[in-house]
This record gives sequence, structure tokens and C-alpha cells, in this order.
Amino acid sequence: MGQFSFHKSERLKKEKQIKELFNKGSSFNLYPLRVLYFPNSASERHQILFSVPSRTFKKAVDRNRLKRRMREAYRLNKSSLLDAQKWMIGLIYTARETTDYSKIETAVVRAIEKLNSIPPSG
Repeated sequence: MGQFSFHKSERLKKEKQIKELFNKGSSFNLYPLRVLYFPNSASERHQILFSVPSRTFKKAVDRNRLKRRMREAYRLNKSSLLDAQKWMIGLIYTARETTDYSKIETAVVRAIEKLNSIPPSG
């Protein structure tokens, strides 16, 4: 697998895991994102979920553009995420207006740094 690839297996898709992330996971805010995280014992790699609320952004075009920006920022910076602990990660866009790519990328990089600073459980 390439360093900058983003494969299907890296996406968080299973409803059971998503519920576990939202119910048991911890979170922190880094404007314009809210980051949910939970240790992932079921997978050998990090899995991530991207979400933009339809309540805030009525047009699917706007939601998809923001998710595409978050995915790209993660794809280019995921190599700095340490492998000591595998995470289920949820990136939720919380700003009320669309933000340019550079601000989203900065938030994703800071989120990865913060996840790296969390001590592994177990």
C-alpha cells in the first residue's frame, strides 16, 4: 500500500463500530473540526469516518466538497499517525460556513499530533 493511498479498508463503515465510536469514544475540538476517537482492536490499521451535517449545509454539493477536502488532508498527512495504537477516528465538520483547504489541513495535522500524544491503552 502506498504512503499516500486511501483504501476502502481504512474507512469506518460498520454500523456497530460507528455506534461504539460515538457512544464510548472521546473527543476534542479543533476548529473547524470535532475529532472523535476510540481504540480500534478489531482492525490492524486506523479507520476513519468523515461527516458534514446536512442541517448546516443543505446542498449535497457543499457537503461533498468539505468531505473531499477532509479526506485529502487526511490522506496526505496520515503517514505521521503513529502505529503504536490503532484508532477509530471520526472527523465531523462543525463550522457554519465553508472553509478553505488550508484551514482544514491545519486542523487535521493538529488532530493527528494530538492523537499521537495520547498514550496507548493496554
